[in-house]
Amino acid sequence: METADGAAPATPRGAAPGPGPGSAFLLSQLGAHAAMAFADRIGALDLTPPQTGLLRAVAAAPGQSQQALATMLGTPPSRLVALVDQLGERGLVERRRNPADRRLHALHITSAGEKLLRRIADVGREHDDALCAALDDGERATLRALLQRIADEQGLTPGVHPGYRKV
Repeated sequence: METADGAAPATPRGAAPGPGPGSAFLLSQLGAHAAMAFADRIGALDLTPPQTGLLRAVAAAPGQSQQALATMLGTPPSRLVALVDQLGERGLVERRRNPADRRLHALHITSAGEKLLRRIADVGREHDDALCAALDDGERATLRALLQRIADEQGLTPGVHPGYRKV
């Protein structure tokens, strides 16, 4: 690529010369973009990403204690309690006493929560389609497989967004 006067464009100060940004930068850039776009999409359902993730986690592991879910999600228990309260006020999850240890609350999704999860799944598919619109089905499958290999090698917990560590 040349500038209007035929000269090669200058490398921005501090940027490494080369063919373009590295994979880690592109993953970070796309990840931030995808997270913001997803937050906008589920905002239409009056949900935040942490609420959505917790709702999915409760549905995937019904009867878990709040402490167990906090550990799995890597979030402080006090923050998880606030999220459970928010979802409980909307009738999406409920706390039940654990019959084996009445000091613990077991979390369960309600029928309203299950209905909302189906809508979330639709939003998720729409989001994935929009984000990967430039790829055909084979390329999408390859991308998913490569990203899963990287996630596995990095020791990420399947299905848990690392953003929980910051909420």
